[in-house]
Amino acid sequence: MPEFDHGHPVVHDVAVKPIVISMGLLVTGCAVKAPVVEETLVAGDSSAPSQLTPAESMAIAQELATHPWRPFAGNILHGKDKSGILVNTPDVSHEPGQPRRGWWVPGVVNEGIPYKWGGFDDPAAFDVAVAEGHAAGDVSSPEKRRADNAAVSQHAAGLDCSGFISRCLKLPTVHDTRQLPSVCDALPSGDDLRPGDILNIPGRHVVLFAGWSKPDRTWTYYYETGGGPQYWKPALKQAPLAAMLGLGYKPLRYRGMARPVVKQGTSSKEVLTRSVKATAIPVPNPTVGEP
Repeated sequence: MPEFDHGHPVVHDVAVKPIVISMGLLVTGCAVKAPVVEETLVAGDSSAPSQLTPAESMAIAQELATHPWRPFAGNILHGKDKSGILVNTPDVSHEPGQPRRGWWVPGVVNEGIPYKWGGFDDPAAFDVAVAEGHAAGDVSSPEKRRADNAAVSQHAAGLDCSGFISRCLKLPTVHDTRQLPSVCDALPSGDDLRPGDILNIPGRHVVLFAGWSKPDRTWTYYYETGGGPQYWKPALKQAPLAAMLGLGYKPLRYRGMARPVVKQGTSSKEVLTRSVKATAIPVPNPTVGEP
């Protein structure tokens, strides 16, 4: 994926944070107060470029997936930008009869920051760019992948898969799919995944692990942009873990992610709410994503 140099890494110290989890029991229809279980988070590696908790990572992902914005006709571009780079915004006029069709509608409020090849915009920067008339997104293509950085438009706004993950990890600069392993540790297996971890294919695609959608850990929740369905916007999805690993995804844990202190054999706290889980798109046959 494209890489950028937006500044030097910044390290923030994160103190140990206690999180209280209240677990309720239901007996013969009557609510019974359960003991309070405390889960303590230990800060990640202080040498990592950023520090955050799994809950913070999920909150950022959800914000990027639901950010409201209002585009207009001037934010649509299907042709070359001012620098001669071909741009195709994922608006509803983009390949409407194809599986990777566009989605956003001019003149109304849309949700979710659109995909942009080489994009690393946060919501504030994206809103400014849209207000200034920049193209709202730029879809990926085999030609853009071959051209890499040379195909990144400075006149379009949005996020690609590695830009999305870099934002969700609070990285001060974008780390592409080849760079992400340098700030992460490989996990022994997919069973070791925790919310805030990533599934990465260097040079191709990356997604954010968000939890287990089945108790037996056969299906995962994950946030993704650039993959189907809803290719050109961030979304929460659920898919079989074995299928994801079969595609070549490698489970990684960011070194700056706070980790829970739990007894061996227990699970860490879930970070997705029931209402957010209800929005997850089932993907029984996942693909690698971007062309």
